[in-house]
Amino acid sequence: MRLELVQGDITKQRVDAIVNAANSSLFGGGGVDGAIHKRGGKAVLAECRQLRDTTYPDGLPAGQAVATTAGKLHAKWVIHTVGPIYRRGDAETLRSCYTTSLRVAAELGATTVAFPLISAGAFGWPIEDAIQQAVDAIAAAPNAGTASLVLLQPETYELAQRTLAAG
Repeated sequence: MRLELVQGDITKQRVDAIVNAANSSLFGGGGVDGAIHKRGGKAVLAECRQLRDTTYPDGLPAGQAVATTAGKLHAKWVIHTVGPIYRRGDAETLRSCYTTSLRVAAELGATTVAFPLISAGAFGWPIEDAIQQAVDAIAAAPNAGTASLVLLQPETYELAQRTLAAG
């Protein structure tokens, strides 16, 4: 899987699938999750509600991923994944968010996937380690295609560039 860094708004990416750093309820929230639900519109929320009513009545567990329509986004699908709240030693669950999302993308036939930096916002994961976990997980994926790590803040983008260059 080819990895590229993008400085910008994930909701404006023109890709096959946008990954949502969701909360377990799948009903939207703050940060990336809220932005994706707002821009994607009612269709995204409707499919999330259907998933909660059927497959995930207790919510989507951390490290797993599930796809819905992308609604009004410039993508075909949104792949929702729940990152872990930061705890030293839980990097495997964080990496699973990326690898499971890529597996769902492959099942859908998506070859271009945009990722946010999962768990690095409200879930408190240290930014530098979150970048390293994302880079390692995406680089190890057997998928064909391109994964974009989309970073809103210029400082985070610059840190990710340095991490890739060191890498």
